[in-house]
Amino acid sequence: MKFRIRFCLFVGAACSVLDAARPARPPNIVVLLADDAGWGDYSRNGNTQLRTPNIDSIASGGATLDRFFVCSVCSPTRAEFLTGRYHPRSGVYGVTTGQERMALDEKTMADSFKAAGYATGAFGKWHNGSQWPYHPRARGFDEYLGFTDGHWGEYFDPPLERDGAYNRDAKGYIIDILTDAALSFIERNRSRPFFCYVPYNTPHSPWAVPAADWDRHKNAAITQPATNPALEIADQTRVVHAMLENQDTNIGRILRRLDQLGLTDNTIVLYFSDNGPNTWRWTGGMKGKKGGTDEGSLRSPFFIRWPGHIPADRSLPEIASTIDLLPTLTALAGIPRVGSKPIDGRDLSARLLGQATQPGPERMLFSTWQRAITVRTQRFRLDAQGQLYDMIADPGQTASVGDKNSSVAAELTAAAAAWRKEMFGEAASVSGKTKTEKKATNKAGAGNTVDPRPIPVGYREFPHTWLPARDAEPRGALQRSSGAPNSSYFVNWRSREDSIVWNIDVHTAGDYAVEILYTCPEPDAGATIELSLGEVRLASKVAPGWDPPLFTNQDTIPRPIAESKMKEFRPLNLGTIHLPAGRGPLTLRATDIPGKSVMDMHAITLTLR
Repeated sequence: MKFRIRFCLFVGAACSVLDAARPARPPNIVVLLADDAGWGDYSRNGNTQLRTPNIDSIASGGATLDRFFVCSVCSPTRAEFLTGRYHPRSGVYGVTTGQERMALDEKTMADSFKAAGYATGAFGKWHNGSQWPYHPRARGFDEYLGFTDGHWGEYFDPPLERDGAYNRDAKGYIIDILTDAALSFIERNRSRPFFCYVPYNTPHSPWAVPAADWDRHKNAAITQPATNPALEIADQTRVVHAMLENQDTNIGRILRRLDQLGLTDNTIVLYFSDNGPNTWRWTGGMKGKKGGTDEGSLRSPFFIRWPGHIPADRSLPEIASTIDLLPTLTALAGIPRVGSKPIDGRDLSARLLGQATQPGPERMLFSTWQRAITVRTQRFRLDAQGQLYDMIADPGQTASVGDKNSSVAAELTAAAAAWRKEMFGEAASVSGKTKTEKKATNKAGAGNTVDPRPIPVGYREFPHTWLPARDAEPRGALQRSSGAPNSSYFVNWRSREDSIVWNIDVHTAGDYAVEILYTCPEPDAGATIELSLGEVRLASKVAPGWDPPLFTNQDTIPRPIAESKMKEFRPLNLGTIHLPAGRGPLTLRATDIPGKSVMDMHAITLTLR
């Protein structure tokens, strides 16, 4: 059995799609992405504890990729979807503190569709960089509404970003709001081809869902337990089911609107998730969950329909991956790919259209998280510990078959070592990791280590730069409000020795308006704070006091302890600072503290004037 590590260099446009079958107008594309939903979370895949009829209808009306694999966690999957390349190539190695940023020399799927004349919009969780030019508006999307920071702490009346500015204009549940934005985009662009990307943020925690959805599940029995039932928390499973039914309802709204606008027959709709389940729950007997590298950690639902083109109710058995979506979708649409970098994915359009009756050549798919590597072939998985499993005979990975298939084990082990060297630049040591990889693993594992790449600031085409707490380095006794930096804020600011530092790269020298999102107890108001870059300084007072309570009525069940409890932050206008071009530490510190504390600080926004 012989394999190649990389199979596909995308050349030309849509070579596998017959010109005679292509409609006069290129097809619209609607991409629906779940956050933290596992393969087993859908009635289509055998889960009888919830109903997902609208999501299921995408499968019954089109094709299922039955062995579709994504990454262990959120941002790597999103980078692979957007680029068609394994995520280490694009510099994505974590999910927070800048580690999730996709390299600026990468071209995205949205770049390709925009260059082909499509309207492009993204509505939801981005998670591949917050500041311009990492921002979705710089990566091929004409419109964006959502949040760029990773997971979000508020699901009701949430602050959301549009064009770099956050506000609370939208009211209601976040999935309803994101769906409303997607529907508006579809309606406004009904007369031209559109690429609509809807990366929902459920069923990711915090555990918050509208009461009507929760009421259907809050007393439900768990009739299909996790592979290891002792690890399952019943209420978390129930709220996940409620969140997915809410998501299904919203997807139904999109599908019905396509019908009402007469767009269904010329719109490709696809649905998948970004990693395995975020809790221990039913996975059909597979091993693992989010954050791991086993089958249950990486296998995702994948449903795609295009009426009249993709034959209905078909299940394709060959292994496939997120890296395949860019070459496949551009081929189905008949457009060229923008960018010259080689991609790792394979064009599956001929198989989806029924033009190829057999799968392509045997292949390997590689997955990595914190430098652990696993290899999947059609039959086997070599896990991160070097154990070989027959995934056809033993989908639960219960018994290694390496001794009986020593040549396969040796070949996949060698392939994993070669891939490691290609991705990370060095061969593995005896322990399995190089010194460089150990350092990188520790960075990613710690979660709070800030990426050393500077944050770009000051582009005329996008004057707002969002500098959240999660992208800053706390110094002194300052603490994050939770162990998970995304959606966190700084607390315990009590000393003049404490400071907050963002490593920035000012693109345009000029005057910048400075606004801070803060809270401060009334008795502590009046601290003097100073923002500085090199010799440039701006001082202001923290006033008035603003000390709202933590939100206590948003969560359906208690959120994980690692996630921040949120509150209403108030904008504080510091004034204007003149920043010179170049790199340096943007530092916020207190020079006078008349009370017990300075403030809790959520973010700074710099606006180029």
